[in-house]
Amino acid sequence: MNDLCIMNLPVLSVLLLTSFSTLAQNGPVVPTGAMRNTMFNGQLAGLIQLDSIAKPGTYGIGPVDHLRGELMVWDGHSYRSSAKGDSAMVVEERPDSRAPFFVHQHVSNWTTIELPDSVVDMPSLDAFLTARFAALGKPFAFTLQGKVSEVHAHIVDVTPGTVINGPDDAHRENKHYTLRDRDMDLIGFFSTKHKAVFTHHDTNIHVHAITAERNWMGHVEELRFDPRQVRLSVAAQ
Repeated sequence: MNDLCIMNLPVLSVLLLTSFSTLAQNGPVVPTGAMRNTMFNGQLAGLIQLDSIAKPGTYGIGPVDHLRGELMVWDGHSYRSSAKGDSAMVVEERPDSRAPFFVHQHVSNWTTIELPDSVVDMPSLDAFLTARFAALGKPFAFTLQGKVSEVHAHIVDVTPGTVINGPDDAHRENKHYTLRDRDMDLIGFFSTKHKAVFTHHDTNIHVHAITAERNWMGHVEELRFDPRQVRLSVAAQ
């Protein structure tokens, strides 16, 4: 009997590991700072450094401290985009970047959601997620991956020393960019309860986009896509 138990230990270990893997839960959505504090109270200094959270499985978005660029954490990789003049940008992996407000989630399990033909842009994506998940009552990260027909994005680019007294001051120097028919990875956060924390006052989603080549990244303003050419995944449980 003892020999039989010893022989079955490796099998038991595999079963236990498989069970723990299956039961792995997504972490909570963690906001740091708040959009309203940056936009209205001039909180521009970094409150979080990305290398403190950027582990495999972590996803997040926010602006660079002092509103000098945009940030994205994608599966533990920390990307920073900065404006280069009025029409170009530089995208770098910069885990030392800091943000005055940020939102992130550690994701162990993504659930793929089929998109109806009516979901083709930011407003319809917002409406779809709200109808499907508002009753859940919890924020979550989501990704949209595939070929995007058109994306309009901005990078905040505030001149150092500028006093921020409202959104107009924060966005006056934004640099705007457009791409068409490109393979992209988009990370967004959904919530009906975090307006002016990590979503704007008139939407339930906040989205950043980066190209597959990792050479273009920004805060999404407008988006067009064919739902048959992208895959929506959510970290809702």
